[in-house]
Amino acid sequence: MDKLLVNKKYKLQKYPGKGGWVYTVIEEITADKRAKFGWVQVSGTIDSFEIKRYKLMPMKNGCMFFPVRAAIRKAINKKEGDTVHIILYADNSSIEIPQEFLLCLEDELAAKQFFFKLTESEQSFYIKWIYEAKQETTKTKRIAESITRLLKKEKFYAKSLKE
Repeated sequence: MDKLLVNKKYKLQKYPGKGGWVYTVIEEITADKRAKFGWVQVSGTIDSFEIKRYKLMPMKNGCMFFPVRAAIRKAINKKEGDTVHIILYADNSSIEIPQEFLLCLEDELAAKQFFFKLTESEQSFYIKWIYEAKQETTKTKRIAESITRLLKKEKFYAKSLKE
């Protein structure tokens, strides 16, 4: 188990204006000077909703910005002004690549080599897009399209992916 960073209740806030983010400020964690933009990667829970590989962003005042996405707020039934219980651990894990996708990469060595040259962020774009598919047929098509794009040495956002 990674190091416990926080285990406490926080109040949800919202940036003013249309489309303002709902967030909380975590004062107990400081920016990681070795990480890109000082981000800190954490795992844990927010009101029992599990989060993995979640990135906290540093603020000018030295605290960390914890954006609480709409999907999380909906799942825990919370909104601006509500209190949430947050438990966070340092997360130094690398990206999880599903075995099914790894097996497909094994069949195409050039695609596999290019995939592992991509940054972790670029790899996660591919994986998230594939596995957000609700139907197995869609997921299968996305795996095939991803392998084809990787063989062409295309990063995920090189051009838009079609359904």
